[in-house]
Amino acid sequence: MAALTMRVLVVNAGSSSLKLRLLGPRDEIVAAADVERWSTGDPEPVVVFVKEHRSIDAVGHRVVHGGTEYDRPVLVTPQIREHLARLADLAPLHQPRALAGIDVAASILPGVPAVACFDTAFHAGLPGPAATYPVPAEWRRRWAIRRYGFHGLSHEYAAGRAAQLLGRPLTELRLVTCHLGAGASLAAVSGGRSVDTTMGFTPLEGLVMATRSGSIDPGLPLWLIEHAGLSPAEVTEGLERHSGLAALAGGSGDMRDVLAAADAGDPGARLAFDVYVHRLRREIAAMTASLGGLDAVVFTGGVGEHQPRVRAAAGLAYLGLVVDDRRNAVTGQDADLSVPGSRVRALTVVSREDVVIARQTRRLLAGG
Repeated sequence: MAALTMRVLVVNAGSSSLKLRLLGPRDEIVAAADVERWSTGDPEPVVVFVKEHRSIDAVGHRVVHGGTEYDRPVLVTPQIREHLARLADLAPLHQPRALAGIDVAASILPGVPAVACFDTAFHAGLPGPAATYPVPAEWRRRWAIRRYGFHGLSHEYAAGRAAQLLGRPLTELRLVTCHLGAGASLAAVSGGRSVDTTMGFTPLEGLVMATRSGSIDPGLPLWLIEHAGLSPAEVTEGLERHSGLAALAGGSGDMRDVLAAADAGDPGARLAFDVYVHRLRREIAAMTASLGGLDAVVFTGGVGEHQPRVRAAAGLAYLGLVVDDRRNAVTGQDADLSVPGSRVRALTVVSREDVVIARQTRRLLAGG
Protein backbone atom coordinates (compact mmCIF):
# COMPACT_ATOMS: atom_id res chain seq x y z
CA MET A 1 0.00 0.00 0.00
CA ALA A 2 1.33 3.43 -0.91
CA ALA A 3 2.03 5.43 2.24
CA LEU A 4 -0.09 8.37 1.07
CA THR A 5 -3.21 6.16 1.08
CA MET A 6 -2.64 4.85 4.60
CA ARG A 7 -5.28 4.88 7.29
CA VAL A 8 -3.62 6.57 10.24
CA LEU A 9 -4.51 6.17 13.89
CA VAL A 10 -3.81 9.51 15.57
CA VAL A 11 -3.06 9.28 19.29
CA ASN A 12 -3.28 12.64 21.04
CA ALA A 13 -2.51 12.32 24.74
CA GLY A 14 -3.18 15.65 26.45
CA SER A 15 -2.40 16.75 29.98
CA SER A 16 -5.45 14.81 31.23
CA SER A 17 -7.30 13.47 28.19
CA LEU A 18 -6.79 10.99 25.38
CA LYS A 19 -8.14 11.59 21.87
CA LEU A 20 -8.12 8.82 19.29
CA ARG A 21 -8.88 9.43 15.62
CA LEU A 22 -8.69 7.05 12.69
CA LEU A 23 -8.25 9.09 9.51
CA GLY A 24 -8.68 7.79 6.00
CA PRO A 25 -6.44 8.73 3.07
CA ARG A 26 -8.41 11.92 2.38
CA ASP A 27 -8.22 12.95 6.05
CA GLU A 28 -11.80 11.90 6.62
CA ILE A 29 -12.56 10.75 10.17
CA VAL A 30 -13.34 7.03 10.00
CA ALA A 31 -13.71 6.68 13.77
CA ALA A 32 -13.18 8.78 16.89
CA ALA A 33 -13.06 8.32 20.64
CA ASP A 34 -12.36 10.77 23.47
CA VAL A 35 -11.44 9.90 27.03
CA GLU A 36 -11.68 13.04 29.18
CA ARG A 37 -9.81 11.58 32.15
CA TRP A 38 -7.25 9.09 30.92
CA SER A 39 -5.17 7.26 33.52
CA THR A 40 -1.65 7.29 32.13
CA GLY A 41 -0.77 3.98 30.57
CA ASP A 42 -4.28 2.47 30.79
CA PRO A 43 -4.45 0.43 27.58
CA GLU A 44 -8.18 -0.32 27.64
CA PRO A 45 -9.47 2.65 25.57
CA VAL A 46 -6.89 1.96 22.86
CA VAL A 47 -7.53 -1.79 22.96
CA VAL A 48 -11.27 -1.27 22.51
CA PHE A 49 -10.74 1.24 19.69
CA VAL A 50 -8.29 -0.97 17.80
CA LYS A 51 -10.52 -4.05 18.14
CA GLU A 52 -13.42 -2.13 16.59
CA HIS A 53 -11.29 -0.64 13.80
CA ARG A 54 -8.59 -3.11 12.84
CA SER A 55 -7.53 -1.64 9.51
CA ILE A 56 -4.74 0.60 10.81
CA ASP A 57 -1.67 1.11 8.64
CA ALA A 58 0.29 3.60 10.76
CA VAL A 59 0.12 5.46 14.07
CA GLY A 60 0.81 9.16 14.46
CA HIS A 61 1.52 10.53 17.93
CA ARG A 62 1.35 14.09 19.15
CA VAL A 63 4.49 14.76 21.21
CA VAL A 64 4.71 18.13 22.90
CA HIS A 65 8.48 18.63 23.17
CA GLY A 66 11.05 17.74 20.54
CA GLY A 67 13.95 19.73 21.95
CA THR A 68 16.50 21.05 19.48
CA GLU A 69 16.92 17.71 17.72
CA TYR A 70 13.46 17.15 16.29
CA ASP A 71 12.23 19.90 14.00
CA ARG A 72 10.24 17.47 11.85
CA PRO A 73 8.37 14.16 12.33
CA VAL A 74 10.44 11.09 13.14
CA LEU A 75 9.86 7.33 13.06
CA VAL A 76 9.65 6.08 16.65
CA THR A 77 12.42 3.65 17.62
CA PRO A 78 13.51 2.53 21.09
CA GLN A 79 16.36 5.04 20.91
CA ILE A 80 14.05 7.88 19.90
CA ARG A 81 11.62 6.99 22.66
CA GLU A 82 14.44 7.03 25.22
CA HIS A 83 15.60 10.43 24.05
CA LEU A 84 12.10 11.90 24.21
CA ALA A 85 11.82 10.66 27.78
CA ARG A 86 14.82 12.80 28.71
CA LEU A 87 12.81 15.88 27.72
CA ALA A 88 10.00 15.09 30.15
CA ASP A 89 11.12 17.61 32.76
CA LEU A 90 10.56 20.40 30.20
CA ALA A 91 6.90 19.42 29.67
CA PRO A 92 5.92 17.52 32.83
CA LEU A 93 2.17 17.65 32.20
CA HIS A 94 2.42 16.29 28.65
CA GLN A 95 5.60 14.43 27.70
CA PRO A 96 5.15 11.44 30.05
CA ARG A 97 1.59 10.99 28.81
CA ALA A 98 2.65 11.11 25.16
CA LEU A 99 5.25 8.45 25.90
CA ALA A 100 2.59 6.36 27.61
CA GLY A 101 0.46 6.64 24.48
CA ILE A 102 3.41 5.52 22.36
CA ASP A 103 3.99 2.51 24.61
CA VAL A 104 0.34 1.48 24.71
CA ALA A 105 -0.10 1.71 20.93
CA ALA A 106 3.14 -0.20 20.31
CA SER A 107 2.01 -3.03 22.60
CA ILE A 108 -1.35 -3.35 20.84
CA LEU A 109 -0.10 -2.80 17.27
CA PRO A 110 3.32 -4.46 17.10
CA GLY A 111 4.96 -4.01 13.73
CA VAL A 112 2.77 -1.05 12.75
CA PRO A 113 5.01 1.98 12.08
CA ALA A 114 4.65 4.81 14.57
CA VAL A 115 5.59 8.43 13.92
CA ALA A 116 6.16 11.17 16.50
CA CYS A 117 4.90 14.62 15.44
CA PHE A 118 6.08 17.55 17.52
CA ASP A 119 4.31 20.64 18.82
CA THR A 120 7.66 22.43 18.94
CA ALA A 121 8.53 21.77 15.28
CA PHE A 122 6.36 24.57 13.84
CA HIS A 123 8.35 27.07 15.90
CA ALA A 124 11.80 25.59 15.26
CA GLY A 125 12.55 28.32 12.72
CA LEU A 126 11.75 31.25 15.00
CA PRO A 127 13.99 34.23 14.16
CA GLY A 128 16.93 34.63 16.49
CA PRO A 129 15.58 37.70 18.30
CA ALA A 130 12.31 35.87 19.07
CA ALA A 131 13.94 32.58 20.05
CA THR A 132 16.76 33.89 22.23
CA TYR A 133 16.59 34.48 25.98
CA PRO A 134 18.98 37.18 27.28
CA VAL A 135 20.64 34.81 29.76
CA PRO A 136 24.31 33.85 30.09
CA ALA A 137 25.73 32.39 26.89
CA GLU A 138 27.07 29.39 28.78
CA TRP A 139 23.53 28.47 29.86
CA ARG A 140 22.29 28.68 26.29
CA ARG A 141 25.14 26.54 24.97
CA ARG A 142 25.18 23.96 27.72
CA TRP A 143 21.46 23.37 28.15
CA ALA A 144 20.05 24.45 24.77
CA ILE A 145 18.05 27.18 26.46
CA ARG A 146 15.85 28.98 23.95
CA ARG A 147 12.20 29.70 23.33
CA TYR A 148 10.75 26.56 21.78
CA GLY A 149 7.04 27.38 21.55
CA PHE A 150 4.25 24.80 21.67
CA HIS A 151 0.81 23.95 20.22
CA GLY A 152 2.54 24.04 16.85
CA LEU A 153 0.35 21.36 15.28
CA SER A 154 -2.75 23.40 16.15
CA HIS A 155 -1.22 26.72 15.04
CA GLU A 156 -0.12 25.19 11.73
CA TYR A 157 -3.59 23.85 10.97
CA ALA A 158 -5.36 27.05 12.08
CA ALA A 159 -3.17 29.20 9.84
CA GLY A 160 -3.71 27.01 6.79
CA ARG A 161 -7.46 26.79 7.34
CA ALA A 162 -7.67 30.56 7.89
CA ALA A 163 -6.12 31.13 4.46
CA GLN A 164 -8.80 28.90 2.93
CA LEU A 165 -11.59 30.79 4.73
CA LEU A 166 -10.17 34.12 3.60
CA GLY A 167 -9.64 32.92 0.04
CA ARG A 168 -6.08 34.18 0.04
CA PRO A 169 -2.65 32.51 -0.25
CA LEU A 170 -1.16 31.68 3.13
CA THR A 171 2.16 33.05 1.91
CA GLU A 172 0.82 36.61 1.86
CA LEU A 173 -1.01 36.62 5.22
CA ARG A 174 -0.07 37.97 8.65
CA LEU A 175 -2.04 36.02 11.25
CA VAL A 176 -2.25 35.77 15.01
CA THR A 177 -3.44 32.26 15.80
CA CYS A 178 -4.91 31.84 19.28
CA HIS A 179 -4.95 28.32 20.67
CA LEU A 180 -7.09 28.75 23.76
CA GLY A 181 -7.83 25.67 25.81
CA ALA A 182 -6.71 24.30 29.17
CA GLY A 183 -3.29 25.19 27.83
CA ALA A 184 -3.13 28.36 25.77
CA SER A 185 -0.70 30.08 23.45
CA LEU A 186 -0.57 32.55 20.58
CA ALA A 187 1.57 32.45 17.47
CA ALA A 188 2.49 35.22 15.07
CA VAL A 189 2.37 33.54 11.64
CA SER A 190 3.82 35.38 8.65
CA GLY A 191 3.61 33.71 5.27
CA GLY A 192 2.83 30.40 6.93
CA ARG A 193 5.87 30.52 9.25
CA SER A 194 5.92 31.10 12.98
CA VAL A 195 7.88 34.27 13.76
CA ASP A 196 6.89 34.68 17.42
CA THR A 197 4.89 32.85 20.07
CA THR A 198 3.92 33.24 23.72
CA MET A 199 5.12 29.93 25.16
CA GLY A 200 8.84 29.53 25.62
CA PHE A 201 11.36 27.06 27.06
CA THR A 202 8.46 25.16 28.63
CA PRO A 203 4.66 25.28 28.15
CA LEU A 204 4.40 27.39 31.33
CA GLU A 205 5.21 30.77 29.77
CA GLY A 206 2.73 33.19 28.26
CA LEU A 207 -1.04 33.39 28.71
CA VAL A 208 -3.06 32.62 31.80
CA MET A 209 -4.24 29.00 31.53
CA ALA A 210 -6.59 26.66 33.37
CA THR A 211 -4.10 25.59 36.04
CA ARG A 212 -0.85 27.17 34.80
CA SER A 213 0.21 30.67 35.76
CA GLY A 214 1.61 31.80 32.43
CA SER A 215 4.32 34.46 32.56
CA ILE A 216 5.26 35.79 35.98
CA ASP A 217 8.20 37.71 37.41
CA PRO A 218 11.07 35.17 37.39
CA GLY A 219 12.10 36.58 40.75
CA LEU A 220 8.89 35.27 42.32
CA PRO A 221 9.73 31.54 42.33
CA LEU A 222 13.28 32.39 43.47
CA TRP A 223 11.87 34.39 46.36
CA LEU A 224 9.49 31.58 47.31
CA ILE A 225 12.39 29.12 47.41
CA GLU A 226 14.92 31.36 49.15
CA HIS A 227 12.69 33.24 51.60
CA ALA A 228 9.35 31.44 51.96
CA GLY A 229 10.91 28.02 52.40
CA LEU A 230 9.15 26.27 49.53
CA SER A 231 11.00 23.52 47.74
CA PRO A 232 11.54 23.66 43.94
CA ALA A 233 9.08 20.77 43.61
CA GLU A 234 6.43 22.70 45.56
CA VAL A 235 6.91 25.77 43.40
CA THR A 236 6.67 23.66 40.24
CA GLU A 237 3.51 21.99 41.49
CA GLY A 238 1.97 25.33 42.37
CA LEU A 239 2.75 27.02 39.05
CA GLU A 240 1.82 24.03 36.86
CA ARG A 241 -1.24 22.61 38.61
CA HIS A 242 -2.65 25.13 41.09
CA SER A 243 -2.36 28.51 39.37
CA GLY A 244 -4.14 30.23 36.49
CA LEU A 245 -7.94 30.34 36.41
CA ALA A 246 -8.13 27.61 39.06
CA ALA A 247 -6.17 29.75 41.51
CA LEU A 248 -8.24 32.88 40.94
CA ALA A 249 -11.72 31.37 40.59
CA GLY A 250 -11.35 28.07 42.40
CA GLY A 251 -12.32 24.72 40.96
CA SER A 252 -10.79 23.10 37.91
CA GLY A 253 -10.03 26.26 35.94
CA ASP A 254 -12.54 25.29 33.24
CA MET A 255 -13.66 28.50 31.51
CA ARG A 256 -17.26 27.29 31.47
CA ASP A 257 -17.27 27.09 35.25
CA VAL A 258 -15.52 30.45 35.55
CA LEU A 259 -18.16 32.20 33.45
CA ALA A 260 -21.03 30.52 35.31
CA ALA A 261 -19.58 31.60 38.66
CA ALA A 262 -18.94 35.13 37.41
CA ASP A 263 -22.54 35.39 36.24
CA ALA A 264 -23.64 34.26 39.70
CA GLY A 265 -21.73 37.16 41.23
CA ASP A 266 -18.56 35.44 42.38
CA PRO A 267 -15.86 38.16 42.59
CA GLY A 268 -13.00 35.67 42.27
CA ALA A 269 -14.43 34.30 39.04
CA ARG A 270 -14.96 37.82 37.70
CA LEU A 271 -11.34 38.67 38.48
CA ALA A 272 -10.19 35.42 36.86
CA PHE A 273 -12.00 36.28 33.62
CA ASP A 274 -10.69 39.85 33.63
CA VAL A 275 -7.09 38.73 34.22
CA TYR A 276 -7.43 36.14 31.45
CA VAL A 277 -8.66 38.59 28.81
CA HIS A 278 -6.23 41.31 29.94
CA ARG A 279 -3.31 39.00 29.21
CA LEU A 280 -4.93 37.81 25.99
CA ARG A 281 -5.36 41.37 24.69
CA ARG A 282 -1.83 42.29 25.64
CA GLU A 283 -0.25 39.29 23.96
CA ILE A 284 -2.29 39.64 20.76
CA ALA A 285 -0.92 43.17 20.51
CA ALA A 286 2.61 41.85 21.07
CA MET A 287 2.20 39.26 18.30
CA THR A 288 0.85 41.96 15.98
CA ALA A 289 3.94 44.06 16.65
CA SER A 290 6.16 41.11 15.75
CA LEU A 291 4.27 40.75 12.46
CA GLY A 292 4.42 44.46 11.63
CA GLY A 293 0.72 44.39 10.82
CA LEU A 294 -2.27 42.09 10.86
CA ASP A 295 -4.72 40.49 8.44
CA ALA A 296 -6.66 38.19 10.79
CA VAL A 297 -6.93 36.84 14.32
CA VAL A 298 -7.82 33.15 14.44
CA PHE A 299 -9.41 31.54 17.50
CA THR A 300 -9.11 27.78 18.02
CA GLY A 301 -9.02 25.28 20.89
CA GLY A 302 -11.79 24.51 23.35
CA VAL A 303 -12.13 28.06 24.67
CA GLY A 304 -11.36 29.76 21.38
CA GLU A 305 -14.00 27.77 19.51
CA HIS A 306 -16.77 27.71 22.12
CA GLN A 307 -16.63 30.90 24.19
CA PRO A 308 -17.97 33.94 22.31
CA ARG A 309 -17.56 36.10 25.44
CA VAL A 310 -13.82 35.51 25.45
CA ARG A 311 -13.56 36.43 21.77
CA ALA A 312 -15.70 39.54 22.24
CA ALA A 313 -13.70 40.62 25.28
CA ALA A 314 -10.43 40.46 23.34
CA GLY A 315 -11.06 44.15 22.53
CA LEU A 316 -9.37 44.42 19.15
CA ALA A 317 -11.24 47.31 17.54
CA TYR A 318 -8.12 49.48 17.78
CA LEU A 319 -6.43 47.04 15.37
CA GLY A 320 -9.20 47.52 12.82
CA LEU A 321 -11.03 44.37 13.83
CA VAL A 322 -14.72 44.67 14.69
CA VAL A 323 -16.56 41.50 15.73
CA ASP A 324 -20.17 41.07 14.66
CA ASP A 325 -22.26 40.06 17.70
CA ARG A 326 -24.54 37.76 15.70
CA ARG A 327 -21.70 36.00 13.90
CA ASN A 328 -19.72 35.73 17.12
CA ALA A 329 -22.52 33.71 18.71
CA VAL A 330 -21.45 30.63 16.72
CA THR A 331 -19.56 27.85 18.48
CA GLY A 332 -17.69 24.82 17.28
CA GLN A 333 -17.46 25.67 13.60
CA ASP A 334 -15.20 27.40 11.11
CA ALA A 335 -16.54 30.91 10.62
CA ASP A 336 -15.78 34.55 9.91
CA LEU A 337 -16.89 36.62 12.93
CA SER A 338 -16.11 40.07 11.53
CA VAL A 339 -18.51 42.80 10.52
CA PRO A 340 -18.60 43.33 6.76
CA GLY A 341 -15.79 45.64 5.69
CA SER A 342 -13.67 45.04 8.77
CA ARG A 343 -10.06 45.71 7.80
CA VAL A 344 -8.82 42.85 10.00
CA ARG A 345 -10.80 39.63 10.11
CA ALA A 346 -11.69 37.52 13.14
CA LEU A 347 -12.12 33.80 12.50
CA THR A 348 -12.89 30.65 14.42
CA VAL A 349 -11.30 27.40 13.27
CA VAL A 350 -12.09 24.02 14.76
CA SER A 351 -8.78 22.56 15.92
CA ARG A 352 -7.70 19.59 13.80
CA GLU A 353 -4.28 18.57 15.06
CA ASP A 354 -5.22 15.08 13.88
CA VAL A 355 -5.17 16.19 10.24
CA VAL A 356 -1.66 17.65 10.54
CA ILE A 357 -0.41 14.54 12.35
CA ALA A 358 -1.90 12.17 9.78
CA ARG A 359 -0.45 14.15 6.87
CA GLN A 360 2.99 14.34 8.47
CA THR A 361 2.89 10.61 9.20
CA ARG A 362 2.02 9.71 5.61
CA ARG A 363 4.65 12.04 4.16
CA LEU A 364 7.39 10.62 6.36
CA LEU A 365 6.49 7.02 5.56
CA ALA A 366 6.33 7.91 1.85
CA GLY A 367 9.90 9.18 2.09
CA GLY A 368 8.92 12.85 1.84
